[in-house]
Amino acid sequence: MKYLLYTIYFLFTTSLVSAQVIKSGETPVFNHQDSLRGSITPERAWWDLKHYRLEALVQPENQSIDGSNTITYEVLKAGQVMQIDLQPPMDIKKVTQKGKELEFKRDGNAYFITLDKKQKEGKTEEITIYYGGKPRVAKNPPWDGGLTWSKDANGKDFIATSCQGEGASMFWPCKDHMYDEPDNGMDIIVTVPEDLVEVSNGRLIEVKENKFEKTKAYHWQVTNPINNYGVNINIGDYVNFSEQYNGEKGELDCNYYVLRDNLSKAKEQFKDATRMLEAFEYWFGPYPFYEDSYKLVEVPYLGMEHQSSVTYGNGYSNGYRGRDLSLSGWGMKFDFIIIHESGHEWFANNITYKDIADMWIHESFTAYSETLFLEYFYSKEAANEYVLGTRSSILNDRPIIGYYDVNYSGSGDMYYKGANMLHTLRQLFNDDNKWRSALRGMNEKYYHATVTTEEIENYLSEQLGKDLKPFFDQYLRTVEIPILQYRLMGNTLLCKWSNTVEDFNMPVKLYVNGKETWVEAETHWTPTTNIPENAEIKVDKNFYIATLNIMGN
Repeated sequence: MKYLLYTIYFLFTTSLVSAQVIKSGETPVFNHQDSLRGSITPERAWWDLKHYRLEALVQPENQSIDGSNTITYEVLKAGQVMQIDLQPPMDIKKVTQKGKELEFKRDGNAYFITLDKKQKEGKTEEITIYYGGKPRVAKNPPWDGGLTWSKDANGKDFIATSCQGEGASMFWPCKDHMYDEPDNGMDIIVTVPEDLVEVSNGRLIEVKENKFEKTKAYHWQVTNPINNYGVNINIGDYVNFSEQYNGEKGELDCNYYVLRDNLSKAKEQFKDATRMLEAFEYWFGPYPFYEDSYKLVEVPYLGMEHQSSVTYGNGYSNGYRGRDLSLSGWGMKFDFIIIHESGHEWFANNITYKDIADMWIHESFTAYSETLFLEYFYSKEAANEYVLGTRSSILNDRPIIGYYDVNYSGSGDMYYKGANMLHTLRQLFNDDNKWRSALRGMNEKYYHATVTTEEIENYLSEQLGKDLKPFFDQYLRTVEIPILQYRLMGNTLLCKWSNTVEDFNMPVKLYVNGKETWVEAETHWTPTTNIPENAEIKVDKNFYIATLNIMGN
């Protein structure tokens, strides 16, 4: 989750939905560093990540990190210069391979390492990078990320990382592009003062105590591929409680790490975790990381979707910081951070965008997961009220898809405009079992994969049996709300789309004198006959569209 969730209001009238559209009309200016970060450069393309072994000594007294990262990679084609990313004020101090120290040069946030000799295609090799410094301090986590150095109510250090937009290279050296994940997971070994507990992704393998240095080293192991920004370090005076969830793939270990004073509150509030698992396994398929377990970890900021180590800071209350973002009342039936951030285990951590321009794949599906959670436990009516209520947060300021190859995401509308787009698409499926099958099939087809918007569009088109390119062009690539114009002339209903892309052609559900009726609509007047004269026409409100009855009936 990266964007602040805004609250603005749509104006609803009996026949017209309108919204203020904010258009900057400006194209962002990109530079060399944006391209180095956002594109698959030649120095990235020739090698494939297999494993990270990240070791870090965290020193709260001077807010610094020192450590190393051993990268195992497969050579895809002959190459000798490797790009590794690490952002100032952090520095790479030394790079070695097979006992030899290597030369490297820095270009802003990127380091270019010259290997001892050209790498041979098909070989698996290792390189170790030694680094250190004082990482950027988070100004407003998780939206403006970095390291959060804080204290708990008892004066003990309470520290956490968050870096989705800024990138994992804020605090550790890595191949900081989402297209490539370590196929064989990673080991994370973090050393902290002995009176603190450190929690990272995956399973805890061992804790080594160094009494002389008064430290403890926590070794966590991730066996599945993991995206860079999903890697996290959390440090505090934690206590742990756990349970097992009997899920679709067997027993899932669930561990919860919270500040000592919050244990009793957490044992009550975190009951939403198993409710989440029950609902989302129903809708999306098995939790994607049984091998690495599921964790909720308390942090000094709102929360984030770190893979198998979901972070939590919602104040042990329902809603979003105690508020219902939908204004419907249903948002107070669950803890927003537990449900939303855990939903990202399926959409972000299992299915991951290749380029941040396609971040809607993470956020639109996960925002809609809130609706599906309510439907599973309450009713379809409750779910509909919730998702329609979230329309008050839509800005229509710029397209949901960003710019490719420059590390630039789209509008924050990827949350609730995206959710309402998917809710509209669900109406087109007109079959809840088929819709559920499509969601589960997506998580199976793209299991532990990185994807593009085109792949998701094609998959959903295949599932629906209809070319959805105009649909996605409209909702993802423009800020315009489709307007359904209609007029009843005798017993013929004429419908037409306006304010759309050229080839937009979406059928829509109406109620004619209370009877459900589907009509075809294109960008020219399309007739539907045998409609009773002077019938009352209502458009199904579950479609995210505007409507205009041009006869005023």
